[in-house]
Amino acid sequence: MAGGKYERWLTDEGLGRIEAWVREGATDEELAGKLGVTRKTLRKWVRDHDRLGQAITRGRVGAAEQVENALYKKALGYNVTVKVPMRVKKRVQDPETGCWEEREVIEMVDREKHVPPDMKAVQFWLTNREKLRWRKAPEPDDDEREGVTVIIDV
Repeated sequence: MAGGKYERWLTDEGLGRIEAWVREGATDEELAGKLGVTRKTLRKWVRDHDRLGQAITRGRVGAAEQVENALYKKALGYNVTVKVPMRVKKRVQDPETGCWEEREVIEMVDREKHVPPDMKAVQFWLTNREKLRWRKAPEPDDDEREGVTVIIDV
């Protein structure tokens, strides 16, 4: 055999496919299956071939950053430009008569639209980023604990 099974995956095209699969959420087990090898073999390939490990890392990190940025944007709200139809009056000169006349036409125009913050995204962000301050059930203070007596009846 001229080379190992891994060689076809070390091409730019192969590494691009691996990166895309990881970005789409493929686990190591699923990735190994797509490559036609076991997880143990995949781990060996990653150890032996830096470019393969880098493609997997890029897929994982890139996807995580994109999702984090999208969540952050959704939590804050944002503006987006959309195309909307608008009726516009235009003065047009008739080529035959040379007379000017007004006509209504519909044109697509850009409009700024505000997308308000999503409260679920805000809640998720705060409860995961500021766990101590924003958890749903805060820990009771020491003063609150002193008044509790636990009785176990056997």
